Amino acid sequence: MTTATAAKPSLFTRLSFGVGGAASGIKDNGFEYVLLFFYSNILGVDAGLVAVVLLIALIIDAVSDPVVGYWSDNLRTKYGRRHPFMYAALIPVAIAYFLTWNPPAGVSGNDLFLWLLATTIFVRLAFTFYEVPSTALAAELTQDYDARTSLMSLRYFFAWFGGLSIQILLFWVLLVPTPEIRIGVFNVAGWNTYGMIASACIFTAVLICAAGTHRHIPNLKAPPPARQLTLGLIFREIFETVSNRSFRALFLATLFGLVASGISATLNQYINTIFWGFDNQQIAKITAAVYISAVLALIIAPIIGKTFGKKRGAITIGVLAFSIAPMPVILRLLGLLPPNGSDELFNIIIAITIFDLALIIATQMLMGSMVADIVEDSQMQTGRRSEGIFFAGISFIRKLSQGAGVLTASAVLAVAGFAQGGGGAGASEESIRALGFGYAVSLLCAWTLMLVCVSFYKISRESHAENLRLLGEREASAAGPGPG
Repeated sequence: MTTATAAKPSLFTRLSFGVGGAASGIKDNGFEYVLLFFYSNILGVDAGLVAVVLLIALIIDAVSDPVVGYWSDNLRTKYGRRHPFMYAALIPVAIAYFLTWNPPAGVSGNDLFLWLLATTIFVRLAFTFYEVPSTALAAELTQDYDARTSLMSLRYFFAWFGGLSIQILLFWVLLVPTPEIRIGVFNVAGWNTYGMIASACIFTAVLICAAGTHRHIPNLKAPPPARQLTLGLIFREIFETVSNRSFRALFLATLFGLVASGISATLNQYINTIFWGFDNQQIAKITAAVYISAVLALIIAPIIGKTFGKKRGAITIGVLAFSIAPMPVILRLLGLLPPNGSDELFNIIIAITIFDLALIIATQMLMGSMVADIVEDSQMQTGRRSEGIFFAGISFIRKLSQGAGVLTASAVLAVAGFAQGGGGAGASEESIRALGFGYAVSLLCAWTLMLVCVSFYKISRESHAENLRLLGEREASAAGPGPG
């Protein structure tokens, strides 16, 4: 192992790597929460066609992840394995994101189908070229157990911070009414400006990440020796790599964690407006409070990881977080909370939300860091370093499982009687209680399955240190005796 990768990265390096997460946070926020609304409700594309486009782009994107991951593990250039991909994605990803939100003038409705299809595929593929190699750097910039937690904590922090900031900018600043447009969300110029600002922020974040870590290229891990690669060999090595037991545990844990996230994201608007009866101003305060949660998580995750270890820490705060999240709903169903419309209820909910979301984000940070530690564990088994494959695998399951939580949430809404639209107008007490019960139970089930999967992760601080020791001895033996 080199001194550079064994040491803890400087603050500048950690921040450069972390800021790179803002690009993904901005893109994910736009694509997952408002792109469907923009093209269907504002530009008039049939919602079913938009859904088809998003599904096609998502599948192509997911399939590209292991390809780019394997490619970046084996690339041989004077600029290393990862940075050529990051620099190659820099301009295309910004241009593609801008074009997505700035379609040709005079084209509307279903005539935008091909434009949307082309730009969404372009954005997702360009992001794969950036995201997979850049996150793989977490396992190369350092082999220190705790320093990796710090790196991934900053990555997740800036992803949350960037995504939230752009969302607030869009809805609070850009989508404003005009004399001609009475309802702000129909201000197409505001959406166009959002595309310009978001793409500029994405460009800046990618550039900071690539340029800020560029000086480490000479000290990053070298690719495997040049060899004749066949399609069969490539897929055999990919499957051999991902058969690592700890990786399978995190792969499945990520799946169930994303199901929970999908349920929460889909049902939160119903819970806040119908179940709790909050108004727009109160919901805006809850949204802005996510800043506090992200800062708290940035503090909590490294401390918990250092004190308890990553696996034990993730399970401990995960159990706490996922017990707290549905608790207010359960207490309301039992009649143990102040009535809707009271300041006491809002203060209780926002305080619980801030603390609980901080724990959830901290759990994500620890699990992200756990991926990096699989690299050396796999290297002991296969003789290859496969950072790109492992981070691509997590990215792959993130993309393919996005819809599972939404489908589960839709089932909850159908059972509760909200599937036919109409918001909460005239909702019966029975429907509202069914909504709360379905929300609490579905979240608890998904999170429980996630933590059960995490429990099968086998790498500890001690085993990681042992892997580094044995790999160091293997490298020293391969190098042979030095000059006498």
